[in-house]
Amino acid sequence: HVQLVESGGGSAQAGGSLRLSCVVSEYTHSTYAMGWFRQAPGKEREGVAAIGSDGSTGYADSVKGRFTISKDNAKNTLYLQMNNLKPEDTAMYYCAAYVGSRVLGPWSYERGTYDFWGPGTQVTVS
Repeated sequence: HVQLVESGGGSAQAGGSLRLSCVVSEYTHSTYAMGWFRQAPGKEREGVAAIGSDGSTGYADSVKGRFTISKDNAKNTLYLQMNNLKPEDTAMYYCAAYVGSRVLGPWSYERGTYDFWGPGTQVTVS
């Protein structure tokens, strides 16, 4: 059973930076596609960044050029570096994993693609 645990959330001022981490238990190299999602109060959960099992990355237009997704296989960890934060980035952030080989595509930003989810970490930008 795969478990995901996010950390690194907190408060930041507009223009600041935060780095989110997601540790993946029972991690097997090259068999995961992963994504970061966020959900603000009263809004739908949206995909903001994704990484395919081949290492390809993609971003939602709202974060492109500001956020960077990466993963460290040796540490079983997925990251989201968030720079130039804006108040509209305020949300609960979740990491998600798809077990299997899957390259980046439109489905990478859809909730239904993913098998496992972390509990989330709150990001507040003022």
